[in-house]
This record gives sequence, structure tokens and C-alpha cells, in this order.
Amino acid sequence: MAQIHFVEAASLLDFARYVCAFREYPLRVYSHELHGKKVLSTRTVLSNSILAFYTNYEKGRYIEYDPKNGKETAKVVDAIQSNAQYAPIVHLLTLPFQVRNYKKISDKFKTSKVLDLGSLARITYDPEWPDDPKVTLLCFPYRKKWIVGYMSMIELDDTVYCLYYVELDEEPDKPFIKYSGHKGESAQFTDVFQHGFPYLPIVKLKKVHPVFGLK
Repeated sequence: MAQIHFVEAASLLDFARYVCAFREYPLRVYSHELHGKKVLSTRTVLSNSILAFYTNYEKGRYIEYDPKNGKETAKVVDAIQSNAQYAPIVHLLTLPFQVRNYKKISDKFKTSKVLDLGSLARITYDPEWPDDPKVTLLCFPYRKKWIVGYMSMIELDDTVYCLYYVELDEEPDKPFIKYSGHKGESAQFTDVFQHGFPYLPIVKLKKVHPVFGLK
């Protein structure tokens, strides 16, 4: 039976950033019960398991996400009313998979530490799929550090999932990374957009999960 791993986002805004930010088509969101309470979740399919990010439930039909310059907002609404991005919510009465803790994780990520934020930003570029960028980064506390990581995969006989990451001394205080390497400058955290620079959204998680291979 396929495994499903639930990983909690730090906030509704972080969850909305994951399902909407810089996506041409926002991800589908599900509402359902998890450990006795209602949540909103979204799924990433791995080879033998499912990785599901989730946040606290709020009633509605869509997650509305608006990345205004320095005033990023997210809320759950019943109707589409603006030029914001909207992720549809599907209300489930039951889940198709059993929810439990797994002693052995079949799709545990391999880890690779990179030098700096610039290297992490550059690894998000995929020459095989240049028109389909996957630029979302994950951020979570680990021991006494903060990890900012990028999920990727290597397709061999069996698909290998990788978490490329950089280790920071302090928690990032801005929700995006501005990449300036093509101008000879270092990557930096920001909440303000400027024309001519690529940006990567950062999704904070409440804590590290064993699936990411660091525990």
C-alpha cells in the first residue's frame, strides 16, 4: 500500500505560497480530517508514496493568494472576485489512504548540502524543462540551524529524490529569494519585487519531517 506523509506548513500564508506562487495553474487543495481535526492539504506524488503539505482548515471553496509588493496576502473565500491567484478546494469525506507513522519510508530523500543561496537558486534551473520551472523552496528548523532546501529528483532505474539545501544560522525573515547572480551579486531574502530579477518563493514548515532524510 502506498505511504502518505503529512507535513505541516507554518501558516496559511506559507501553504498558499506553496500552492499558488509563480505557478501558471495553482495546485488543487483538499479539505479533510487528519488526526481528529479538519485541515487543508495538497499532494505531491512520489514513486511509492505521497507527500502532502497541510495547514489548518478554513471554510470556503478557494484559497485566494495575492503577492502584492510587500503586502502578500492569503485567505479562504467562496468566490473568485479579483486578479489574485485561486487554488480550488475539494471537500473530502474520506481519504483514499491510511494515515499512520511509517517505520521505514520508501521514498526518503537523499540530501546534498550546497555552498550558498546562489547555488541553491541555480539548481532550480532544469535544462530539460526550461519552460516549466519548479522554483519553490522549503524552510524549516533543524537542530540549532535553519534549512532552506529544494526538492528534486534523479531518474535512474528507480527514481531517487533529493533535497539540496543550505544551512543558515538564523530564520529567514522574508518570503522570497531574489537571485542576482547574473549581475554578479549575492542572492538575498526579500519581499519586494523588481523587474529583471528571478524570485523563488520560500515555504516555511513547522518542523522537519523524516521523509526529507535529515533525521
